[in-house]
Amino acid sequence: MSQFRSLAGVLRGGGLWMLGRNAPGRGCSSRVTQLSPSVLSSSYVEEMYYAWLEDPRSVHESWDAYFRNAQASSPVGEAEERRPSMLLQGRAMSQTPAMSLKVVEDHLAVHNLIRAYQIRGHHVAQLDPLGILTADIDSFVPSDLITTIDKLVTPDDASQTLGFYGLDESDLDKTFQLPSTTFIGGHETTLPLREIIHRLETSYCGHIGMEFMFINNVEQCQWIRQKFETPGIMKFTDREKRTLLARLVRSTRFEDFLARKWSSEKRFGLEGCEVLIPALKMIIDRSSAAGIESVIIGMPHRGRLNVLANVVRKDLDQIFCQFDPKLEAADEGSGDVKYHLGMYHERINRETDKNITLSLMANPSHLEAVDPVVQGKTKAEQFYRGDTEGKKVMSILMHGDAAFAGQGVVYETFHLSELPSYTTLGTIHVVVNNQIGFTTDPRMARSSPYPTDVARVVNAPIFHVNADDPEAVMYVCRVAAEWRSTFNKDVVIDLVCYRRFGHNEMDEPMFTQPLMYKQIRKQEHVLKKYADKLISEGVVTLQEFEEEVAKYDKICEEAYTASKDEKILHIRHWLDSPWPNFFTAEGEPKCMSYPPTGLTDEVLKHIGEAASSVPLQDFSIHSGVSRILRGRADMVSKRTVDWALGEYMAFGSLLKDGIHVRLSGQDVERGTFSHRHHVLHDQEVDKRFCIPLNHLSPDQAPYTVCNSSLSEYGVLGFELGFAMASPNALVCWEAQFGDFHNTAQCIIDQFISSGQAKWVRNNGIVLLLPHGMEGMGPEHSSARPERFLQMSKDDPDRYPEFTGDFEVQQLYDCNWIVVNCSTPANYFHVLRRQILLPFRKPLIIFTPKSLLRLPEARSSFDEMTTGTKFRRIIPDEGPASKNPGKVKRVIFCTGKVYYELAKERKQLKLEDTVAVVRLEQISPFPFDLIKAEVELYDNAEMIWCQEEHKNMGYYDYVRPRFLTVLSNKKPVWYVGRDPAAAPATGNKFTHLAELKRFMDTAFDLSAFEGRSF
Repeated sequence: MSQFRSLAGVLRGGGLWMLGRNAPGRGCSSRVTQLSPSVLSSSYVEEMYYAWLEDPRSVHESWDAYFRNAQASSPVGEAEERRPSMLLQGRAMSQTPAMSLKVVEDHLAVHNLIRAYQIRGHHVAQLDPLGILTADIDSFVPSDLITTIDKLVTPDDASQTLGFYGLDESDLDKTFQLPSTTFIGGHETTLPLREIIHRLETSYCGHIGMEFMFINNVEQCQWIRQKFETPGIMKFTDREKRTLLARLVRSTRFEDFLARKWSSEKRFGLEGCEVLIPALKMIIDRSSAAGIESVIIGMPHRGRLNVLANVVRKDLDQIFCQFDPKLEAADEGSGDVKYHLGMYHERINRETDKNITLSLMANPSHLEAVDPVVQGKTKAEQFYRGDTEGKKVMSILMHGDAAFAGQGVVYETFHLSELPSYTTLGTIHVVVNNQIGFTTDPRMARSSPYPTDVARVVNAPIFHVNADDPEAVMYVCRVAAEWRSTFNKDVVIDLVCYRRFGHNEMDEPMFTQPLMYKQIRKQEHVLKKYADKLISEGVVTLQEFEEEVAKYDKICEEAYTASKDEKILHIRHWLDSPWPNFFTAEGEPKCMSYPPTGLTDEVLKHIGEAASSVPLQDFSIHSGVSRILRGRADMVSKRTVDWALGEYMAFGSLLKDGIHVRLSGQDVERGTFSHRHHVLHDQEVDKRFCIPLNHLSPDQAPYTVCNSSLSEYGVLGFELGFAMASPNALVCWEAQFGDFHNTAQCIIDQFISSGQAKWVRNNGIVLLLPHGMEGMGPEHSSARPERFLQMSKDDPDRYPEFTGDFEVQQLYDCNWIVVNCSTPANYFHVLRRQILLPFRKPLIIFTPKSLLRLPEARSSFDEMTTGTKFRRIIPDEGPASKNPGKVKRVIFCTGKVYYELAKERKQLKLEDTVAVVRLEQISPFPFDLIKAEVELYDNAEMIWCQEEHKNMGYYDYVRPRFLTVLSNKKPVWYVGRDPAAAPATGNKFTHLAELKRFMDTAFDLSAFEGRSF
């Protein structure tokens, strides 16, 4: 009985996946189950074995096969004794079952041993090129692994590990049946234990360490096992080895050349991980062979120049001239440092003779910020190509080890990887694992054993590989490309390497990592080691190797000479997302005007009817939604629109004109405030829904509206990337509340605000940010307009002079457009203007909350019909405007506060003496229109009124610009809340008291008498 118990213990300890006894019988589809400890009791095993002895057909075929294999691998005499027929003829049953169970137990132990290598072999793999660290910070050897075959000859070393499985040295030369979950046997089904361990070590404990057994898909696990366990599978032809050597030469000599020519310049070189270049080229080669036509790449600064030169194939003279400090910029903007720039290039892949487009995205020093941007651009290219299976367009993301573990946007990006509206159908991640973050050791930089552990959250296989073994790296890259092509899922390659110099070439790493860098200075270069290996194998000769080196050195020297002819730096040569046919050949807009944004009554009515109906038959909608649709139909019949219907009109009209519209964000399908309802859900049928905007006309563009994950940083970056792919799309991201954009501030600061200045990158993304002080507390009130306005580049002290259309010229000169619309019509127009402009600028819209349903905040069709357009300001159109000479005070404002001011003015009967003017476009500041208003009310005092606190909102932006218009001859008084640290109070009473206080001040015509300017 003790043997039954030990067998059950082996099964429990190994967590073996087997076919349970209650699974279907022969000829039926079997169900794989994991035997739990409660099931794998001694009595269960005993019962199963005795049942099999009596009748092999009484148990499931998996047990039958298992017990037969156990007998087959035993000595002939024992096997004969254990035949069920002999036992049934009266042989003693007390001994035979015990003897057979020992064989079964040993086989199960071997199976457990195999599984242990598959799960934990990476912990003892030889991954560190320096031989002093381990790739994971645990630094332990699992007690259930035998680390080297050599140790097996020493009983003391081997006995403990073998004893863990109930085996001893006498079992090393016994032959065991191999399970179906391993491929180490090749065509053999049995192997001696010694050979089993040797092959397991070869597969799992060499220069490649694999993490994949956490994947809950048997087919995928088997696929990986086959790729790495099959004997002799990691072979390369002589031609492939020579290609690898040539690529290593280019990678290494490029860095050497830069170091010789510009020894005191920062370049964030690739020394210590030169194998990255052939690794990327292998990924691209294999992907091209599988049909990929476009690859979008994102990476940090380390090795960027080398990737530009030897992967994307940027002209070397264009790279080298970047080091010339005397070059003047020919293009607008400040440009960026050379190791942040991107590139777009279409070329022939020499390995496949197929065209391939490579796009390396520009990226700031906010290392991982580019990850979601790359994914968005990839998704857009797949969308526009109709690549629904990811067979034509793919992405490659490179990372540093410290950033991969430390930056939260990595996790956000992974979590987008399989969402229907965000998936790019598999990304290959390459981690350049320096085993250090700037000066921070791994143990101080992360809590997880590996920097790559975040990838486990989406069941991505992780391949750790020693970067000083080029052939191991190439094989891993080949497998990763095939994985992506086969399963369309993410995969991670962890290139365990080192940094030959400091964080940059000017840094001294011995300050903080003296022992590591003593070893690094003794470390032989990977190129020399691999060249020596191929020479010793007879693959190349020393002369051939030296000729390859000389050939590339000559290419670099010639490019260096040519670079000296460059007198001007052309940033446009570094575009990562060009828009063919949108601009002229010189990169300018084809015109500097745009048509009116109004529509005919017929078009407005058609879209309105679609917005108020359900296009599908037998579709049951919620009674509340039905009421909303009836309300829309009523508005259409009265030729009016509210905010939601105005948005519907704008989107629908663009879709009818062939413009793709994409709206993304948390809860955008319904709308945070339950006003939009662009997706209707059948109340009776699960997962049945319809999008009326996709049923406007047969030849319309598709409308994509998608609720996002609960992410701002990652999702906004994704939508920014999507908007880069094409100028002929309206891409909108909506924050759940405007306040929440601050968790995406990196994308706003580094890409949206400054992208054109740094990278000549045009982008038409639209940010919809719900904003307004309505007593909802400091986290649900302010979209922080002051931040956007502070980053607007128009000069507050200079009145702009233009010879052409003032509005268009001003928009062309700005870095982004900031608006706060107070009417649905103006919201409608600004969305349409965004596409009809002959260029693209980011558009920031502070959208309302209470105005969504405010009866006064509605617009007539007359404000949206043919000939109408966006109104940058809305002048006072009441009694005050009819007799401006009587007006004593002009209140300028923006957004929701207008309706509170209008209501208060009406109650005080001051409509003749107080004019209220709305700024709808805040930046760029409408100098020309404000000047006209100031001149109209020349005798009145000027007030700026806002509901935000004085140190927030718009005041600091508009005040100097008003003074420029007024030539500093009269003041602009402030009315609003006092300065504060938080954007809004959380107390309703305080909120209302603040509102009353500044309303009283706004209409107290004596409030500013006697004050000095």
